[in-house]
Amino acid sequence: MAHDVPLRSAEELVMARQAAQLAAEVLAMIEPHVVPGVSTEALDRLCHAHIVKVQGAIPANVGYLGYPKTILTSVNQVVCHGIPSADKILKAGDIVNIDVAVNKDGWFGDTSRMFFVGAPSVLARRLVETTYEALCAGIRQVKPGATLGDVGHAIQSVAQREHFSVVREYCGHGIGRIYHDEPQVLHFGRRGAGLVLEPGMVFTIEPMLNAGRAETKQLADGWTVVTKDRSLSAQWEHMVAVTADGYEVLTAWPDGTGTYAPI
Repeated sequence: MAHDVPLRSAEELVMARQAAQLAAEVLAMIEPHVVPGVSTEALDRLCHAHIVKVQGAIPANVGYLGYPKTILTSVNQVVCHGIPSADKILKAGDIVNIDVAVNKDGWFGDTSRMFFVGAPSVLARRLVETTYEALCAGIRQVKPGATLGDVGHAIQSVAQREHFSVVREYCGHGIGRIYHDEPQVLHFGRRGAGLVLEPGMVFTIEPMLNAGRAETKQLADGWTVVTKDRSLSAQWEHMVAVTADGYEVLTAWPDGTGTYAPI
């Protein structure tokens, strides 16, 4: 343990990797269904059935702190924690983040991806692609002896280059047998500051970038978080392990990164 951060053994990493890959598989499965006219509730039902019936795993979000659904569907100005609904119908031009977590044999896997519904606007595409680039920049800082400040600084630098803002209220987290564990992984920071990384640490990096200002507000449902200025928001999330000489992306996409740069 380092500052209460668990260091995983090779055997434990096998379990973490298995759960992570199941979560990544759910997002690959759902991609063809993210089309104009579909409800976010329908997407949620498909993911729930896949996790339970195909993977033999547990949808980790259901009942977590009272959350009612399997996935989180955050559309356009929704920053995070959007609740799937039969009334929320995706339309051409929308951008949506789908966030999923599974529990397999007592280990958690957690990841999210952005999806374009039809053709996005120029701004929406730039925001989504920049947020992915920021995620990659943060992940590439991960190695023994680096710090979480290095990760946050790399993400912040990409966002600021494109004049986007970094959401500060929500962060990445340690994960393993506990869904949200130490450390907290901020998506901004100073080089050399914060926790020093060691082999065996496992955590998520999940930057949220806004096209406008960084400020957010939570809606009356107690979950949905939106940009205060109603600007677009995007997020990507990977689970990462610190290895002896760098990092491993545990939630690597089973279908490859497509038009996105490999990490």
